[in-house]
Amino acid sequence: MARFHVESKHTKQECLQDLDEMAQQPEVLHKFEWGCMAGDHAGYAMLEASSADEARSMLPMAMRERARITEVSTITPEQIKQFHEM
Repeated sequence: MARFHVESKHTKQECLQDLDEMAQQPEVLHKFEWGCMAGDHAGYAMLEASSADEARSMLPMAMRERARITEVSTITPEQIKQFHEM
């Protein structure tokens, strides 16, 4: 499984609709942190999935098109050293 950073932005007007839809998927809702209370209308999560498409499919339908999904990984000090040697 790979790890994906998910950022799903919405407008102030879309906020409650997105939150209501996410509430229907509590197994995904608890993985998200929300910036809405600070005026940053977006949800942020780290999801494990076999692909970006699978990670996107975990989201409510209305959020899928707007979501930015990026595969992420850790980098070790040894890898950084190797990057310098390339």
